[in-house]
Amino acid sequence: MALTFDLALAVDVGGTKLAAALVAPDGTVVDRRSAATPPGDGDEVWRALEVVLVGLTAGHDVVGVGIASAAPMDVRAGTVSPVNIRGWRGFPLVDRVSALVPGVPVRLAGDAVCMALAEYHHGAGRGSRALLGMVVSTGVGGGFVFDGRAHLGALGNAGHVGHFVLEPGGPLCACGARGCSEAIASGPSIVRWASDRGWLAAGVADGRSLAASARAGDPIARAAFRRSGEAVARVITVATALCEVDRVVIGGGVAQAWDLLGPAVTGSLAGWPGLDFIRHVDVHPAQLGVDAGLVGAAALVREPAPSAGGEAGAPREPAAGSAR
Repeated sequence: MALTFDLALAVDVGGTKLAAALVAPDGTVVDRRSAATPPGDGDEVWRALEVVLVGLTAGHDVVGVGIASAAPMDVRAGTVSPVNIRGWRGFPLVDRVSALVPGVPVRLAGDAVCMALAEYHHGAGRGSRALLGMVVSTGVGGGFVFDGRAHLGALGNAGHVGHFVLEPGGPLCACGARGCSEAIASGPSIVRWASDRGWLAAGVADGRSLAASARAGDPIARAAFRRSGEAVARVITVATALCEVDRVVIGGGVAQAWDLLGPAVTGSLAGWPGLDFIRHVDVHPAQLGVDAGLVGAAALVREPAPSAGGEAGAPREPAAGSAR
């Protein structure tokens, strides 16, 4: 039996986990399912996601589907090519999901955009007019929300703040460039930087053990978090100068150690000379944690209708007479 209130189906596609949830209008996650992302080819990944979606939606009606996916993507074509899912290159994700959930609009956006939307509606971004949401984790991503609407860009790739080049000739990034913010500030990058300088983990060398060492006073570990925070601050200065964001919300695995990362970000911003509106931008840790991508994907469904003629991120409506 279908539930009596308007549920959105939210889908969050990542390199390690495929998740889906039924989300109420107030952002409450009513039910969820997840599975590990298979390492195989594109069809194997799709079959794993299909099992999750079929199991979750059985017996429920939904008002629409929102998909948060790793980028790059083409929201007009409904295709995704996540760097961390090698089997999906130009994968027709929107069409595949539409075939499973016929008769409702399906919207697609980047996972960091969805995090920003979730924080705008239900978290630390409430009250902002121009919000940058950043995810500092295995990579570095971002998304903009202006006056309540996600800004996706021409193909859905706006907000790729992880690929601002901060150090020309710096460390190699997965995208092929050198000195990107992701190659400096992400979790694996700061762990590698610390290890190269003599830091020894007590156990697995990962972000959690690096944070534990930093809290215990290890100077190399503390310097690694300062370096990450300074890089994030540089990203914020560029984004604020371009878009005059009034608030930045930062989430992700590295940001879980906000006691270490936060002071490096805000202290760098305050200490650099420059325009007041850049130095004094509001910076906060994210509030919604692991649910942010799903809650934000559901918010895509409830955004205002696109303008006439279509736009990036427009819902893929089922065609009249479609068998779907």
